[in-house]
Amino acid sequence: MAELKLSGIVKNFGAVRVLHGIDLTVQNGEMIVIVGASGCGKSTLLRIVAGLERATGGTVLIDDRDVTALEPAARDIAMVFQNYALYPHMRVFDNMAYGLRIRGLAKDDIKRRVGEAAELLGLSALLDRRPRELSGGQRQRVAMGRAIVREPKLFLFDEPLSNLDAKLRVAMRAEIKRLQRRLGVTSLFVTHDQVEAMTLGDRLVVMHEGRAAQIASPMEIFERPADTYVAGFIGSPAMNFLPATITEDGKGATLSDGNVIALPPGQFAAQPGQKVTLGIRPEHISLPGPLRLTTDLIEPLGSESVVHGRLASGETMALRLPGAPPSAAVLEIAPRSEHLHVFDAETGKRLPPPA
Repeated sequence: MAELKLSGIVKNFGAVRVLHGIDLTVQNGEMIVIVGASGCGKSTLLRIVAGLERATGGTVLIDDRDVTALEPAARDIAMVFQNYALYPHMRVFDNMAYGLRIRGLAKDDIKRRVGEAAELLGLSALLDRRPRELSGGQRQRVAMGRAIVREPKLFLFDEPLSNLDAKLRVAMRAEIKRLQRRLGVTSLFVTHDQVEAMTLGDRLVVMHEGRAAQIASPMEIFERPADTYVAGFIGSPAMNFLPATITEDGKGATLSDGNVIALPPGQFAAQPGQKVTLGIRPEHISLPGPLRLTTDLIEPLGSESVVHGRLASGETMALRLPGAPPSAAVLEIAPRSEHLHVFDAETGKRLPPPA
């Protein structure tokens, strides 16, 4: 196991800055998931940790050893890629053993390590097959086995599940989580999939335009997003946002149609007359209530239904309702004030609690 510390990581591609001073400490045995939309800099950050890209500024420390300028082979890391990166002409055994042979390990040690990893991953019966004879999930397990046999200080995962079908992704997520817990290896996992992020990470790094918008546990990010970007990125369907103005008594927020939504007492330092953005998750809306929603689209999902519609003021909203789809074309809805999120309308930042 190892501790990874990133300090002030900056990366420029020519005149374009893609990383703006990332600071992150990953504790021994911790699984950190870096999540964000395409182009946010998450894969570039992972490649800098791996040594596949050189940082323009900042330092990378593994167990207090400065590896910023070292080649990948000198960093004692193992990386699992999106495209598996297996040698097509080699058997599974040889694919898993290749890195150990390059390092000059004895044959008995190689056989033992590959055998242990194969048993751990359910690959023992497949060691004589070639990659073309394997399913996508089996190939990904071989790629993970190749990383495991090296017994590295640090695992790096670069969107390893994106080529798998939906059912297999769920199974592989559980497998990666189980393996990481069992092996206790410090890990960085990059994904654009928020479900993968929420289920795999001890902590998440939500990236936005080359910056870490928030670093926290999955539930803290879900329940207390730092800004409107994080709030809108995590959660499906996305959080609803409504413009509002804080009432004169500071206890509520007036929407554009004149309706007043009560604020949860003692949670936000809001000033009378302040322009804010209210955040309401689709699952935190009840029936009936003071707001009238004209439905545009209903998605029946079996145990629940997702309703998309518009308020009289024109703002779009989505809500999740248990059970069968509602039959009414117009629903009377009420946001649950205890789950309300309040952001500054100008900066997008979450309002702090009262001093």
